[in-house]
Amino acid sequence: MAGLMSACSGQTEPQDNYEGSGFHQQPLGAPNRKVPDSAVGMKSSFAPVVRDTAPAVVNVYAKRITRRQVDPFWQMFGGMQPQNRVEESLGSGVIVRGDGVVVTNNHVVQGGQEFMVVLNDRREFPAKLLLADERTDLAVLQLDTNGEKLATLNLDDGRDLEVGDLVLAIGNPFGVGQTVTNGIISALDRTDVGPGEGAFIQTDAAINPGNSGGALVDMDGDLIGINSFILSRSGSSAGVGFAIPSAMVRRVVDTALGGKSTLVRPWLGAKGDAVTSDIARSMNLARPEGVLVSDIYKGSPADQAGLRTGDVITTVDGQPVNDARAI
Repeated sequence: MAGLMSACSGQTEPQDNYEGSGFHQQPLGAPNRKVPDSAVGMKSSFAPVVRDTAPAVVNVYAKRITRRQVDPFWQMFGGMQPQNRVEESLGSGVIVRGDGVVVTNNHVVQGGQEFMVVLNDRREFPAKLLLADERTDLAVLQLDTNGEKLATLNLDDGRDLEVGDLVLAIGNPFGVGQTVTNGIISALDRTDVGPGEGAFIQTDAAINPGNSGGALVDMDGDLIGINSFILSRSGSSAGVGFAIPSAMVRRVVDTALGGKSTLVRPWLGAKGDAVTSDIARSMNLARPEGVLVSDIYKGSPADQAGLRTGDVITTVDGQPVNDARAI
C-alpha cells in the first residue's frame, strides 16, 4: 500500500501599506518569461537556471522545547526529575521578497517556538512566523536581515504550464545540503492526493524528506510551486511528488504581509459530485467531466448567482474542474 509522506525531515492583490502590520509592502517579482537562448543547450545542462535560482532556496530549522516526564515512583524518592528536551525539525524554504520573506510548508514549522533560516552560502538569520495555515500546508516567515537585500524567486501563477514541461526541484533532502533534481510536470490540478486543500502539481523530479518547503522551478527560473509531499512505499522518492502551486502561495504571502494571521477562503455554498460515466450517460453529456451540483444552501453565493441543483460545473475562471475539491 502506498504511503503518503511529507517531504520534511525532523526528529519528531498586494497594497502599498498595511496599517498595524509593521511591514512596508513591496510587490512580489514578476515572472521572467524569457525564452532560452538555445533549446539544445538548455536540455544538455540546467546550470544557468540553477545559478539563478539556488541562492533563493534556504534551509528552515524549527526548534521546540518539550517536557520529558519520568515515572512518578522515582520522583517520590528524589530520583529523576522532569527535564526539558529540545527537538528540531528541518525543511526547506524559498525567499520570495528581498527583505527576507520566506515561504515554507506549515508542517516544517508546526509546533516550533524558535526559527532559524540558513542560506545556501551558510549565512544564518533568525526568523519569526507571520502566518501558518494548516489547510494549505503553507507558512510565511520574516527574516531579520538588518536591511540586507536577499536573492529571491519570482512567482509564476502557472496558467500556461503544461504536462511534460521541464522542472527542477531544489531543497535539502535528508539534511545533506542543497540538492537539485530534474524532471517534468507529470500532471496538473491533482486533487484528493494529499493532506492540504486545493489542487497540486505532480512531478517526477526526486523529492525526499527535507525537501518540504523547497522550490519547484520552471526553465525560466520562476517559482511554480512549493514541494510538499510524496507518495511512496519505501519512504523515499518513487517519482510521484507533489507541489503546492504558486497561485496559492501568492494568496498566502499576500495575506501574511497584509497583517492577517488567517487565510480568508471563498465559500460557494453548494455541494457536488464528480460526473461519472454513468451520470454523463444519464444526462446525455458528451463525456464525463465537471461537477454535478447536488445541493444548494439557501441564501449562499451559489444560490444568489442562480446556480441550481442538477447544474453541471465544468470550469471556474476558465480552469477545468472535475471534482468538488477542485472547485
